[in-house]
Amino acid sequence: MRSRMDVRQTTKMIFENTNQRKQKENEMRLAGRLPPGQSLTLKWPVLHTGAIPGFDPSRWQFRLMGLVEEGLSLSFQELTALPHIEVKADFHCVTRWSKFDNIWEGVACREIMQLARLKPEAQYVMVRAEHGYTANLPLKDLLQPDVLLAWRHNGEDLAPEHGWPLRLVVPKLYAWKSVKWVRALEFMEHDRPGFWERNGYHLYGDPWQEQRYSP
Repeated sequence: MRSRMDVRQTTKMIFENTNQRKQKENEMRLAGRLPPGQSLTLKWPVLHTGAIPGFDPSRWQFRLMGLVEEGLSLSFQELTALPHIEVKADFHCVTRWSKFDNIWEGVACREIMQLARLKPEAQYVMVRAEHGYTANLPLKDLLQPDVLLAWRHNGEDLAPEHGWPLRLVVPKLYAWKSVKWVRALEFMEHDRPGFWERNGYHLYGDPWQEQRYSP
């Protein structure tokens, strides 16, 4: 059984952590960085559909497909050999938590686009991941300078539950658009809903407009 001293220490730690979280949350709100309806978290909750996939670097491939002049496949070694960037950005989940000042490392999506040779009619992207998961994006958002394919977070390789070996990061949109376990980008002329969008989530997902669900 736990002693009264252990219980007091645990209660004190919970109280201190709660106060710290509330203080930081208020700072973010005053700084205009906390979107409406969100709460700050000091942790990084794990949310996804399906099991965590395995990773075999000898067989893994990342593809560019759809409205491109020629399809392209890159191994993980080839992908990570491309010029790296670091992006410091906030991260807002549709389930109402926000995690601030994340440092992501990977390759900028617009760097990848230089390899894709897109056809002029390409205006949208379907992000394809393990287990058949998909999410849609306008091409113009994919090309923003802070959007990247990341394999590191806060100085460490991504944990498998957070998307290792590759996660798309789109800071301006709700986190379901920052797809885990990405395997391909499919370029399209017209927008199409992805997995969560077909299941009631908003087609776009702007946290500042609280675009959580379909109108």
